[in-house]
Amino acid sequence: MIVVVKDSATKDQLASFTAWIEGRGFKTNLSQGDNETIVGIIGDTTQIDPFLLESMDIVERVQRVSEPFKKANRKFHPEDTVVDCGHGVLLGGGHFQVMAGPCSVEGANLIQIARAVHASGATILRGGAYKPRTSPYSYQGMGEKGLDLLLEASAELDMPVVTEVMDPRDVQLFVDKKIDIMQIGARNAQNFSLLKEVGKTQTPVLLKRGLAESVDELLMAAEYIMSEGNANVILCERGIRTFETRTRNTFDVNAIPVLHQLTHLPVIGDPSHATGYTRYVRPIAYAATAAGADGLEIEVHNKPSEAWSDGAQALTPDQFSDAMKRIGLIRAAVTAEVE
Repeated sequence: MIVVVKDSATKDQLASFTAWIEGRGFKTNLSQGDNETIVGIIGDTTQIDPFLLESMDIVERVQRVSEPFKKANRKFHPEDTVVDCGHGVLLGGGHFQVMAGPCSVEGANLIQIARAVHASGATILRGGAYKPRTSPYSYQGMGEKGLDLLLEASAELDMPVVTEVMDPRDVQLFVDKKIDIMQIGARNAQNFSLLKEVGKTQTPVLLKRGLAESVDELLMAAEYIMSEGNANVILCERGIRTFETRTRNTFDVNAIPVLHQLTHLPVIGDPSHATGYTRYVRPIAYAATAAGADGLEIEVHNKPSEAWSDGAQALTPDQFSDAMKRIGLIRAAVTAEVE
């Protein structure tokens, strides 16, 4: 249930109203926008008489919300959330950012790749220090050493880093090292223990859509994080598993506008994991941009044929540079004022 508060309501009246609601065993979520103030009431709201609320002096109107995701719901928070990714980089609400770098951190070549993507306009460095792999015999990542290499590159280039956390026991390590964005991969998209653990921090979380996860399930996963107090969630469409075998996954471009309709959280696209092949990455990046994505996550490697993981879907620095120019043109077209 949401309660829209009158413009004339004072801070004391608002505090008294939320205290009254919470005193009856409900949680509240306050959203103060430029145009209106909304109090979200979370719990079994069938016990609340909406006519009683509407009779109160500060209440403009009351609306029931049927969707199970509350904190992620745009009805509770009409204005777009803008996530501070660190180093002055904002994402969402008109702030478009590109995350780029290798699938996995391999060593000294990380800084070479980081310099290249930064020069082409990438604003966030991506790289996996811990790698979830289908086979237990595949390369699993450098671990903590990989985190340190990412942070060294971050310090040199003054750009935030995003890297995947796989185990609830590692969350505190990521926090202690001041990793800018913790990524939850597709295989952990419904690892609720991990979602709750990152939710106890204030570190931004990049939440990827699961391999066969519906839009509603993705939003409920975000709700797990937000219910623990962390509102800094970025959603990522990275392709879902379908009957099609010509690509690694099927990129659901529909999900981008659908998510923008349902939630206030930023939405980015990952064309690399969606397609699985270098030749398809750039067209899908353009499609995601045109569909209104708030950003992209793209894999780049200086020598894809020698990459320790997912080289088949990585762009070279030159290919990435070309893509960034075209992405800029598409962004200009879709955000331009049209008379």
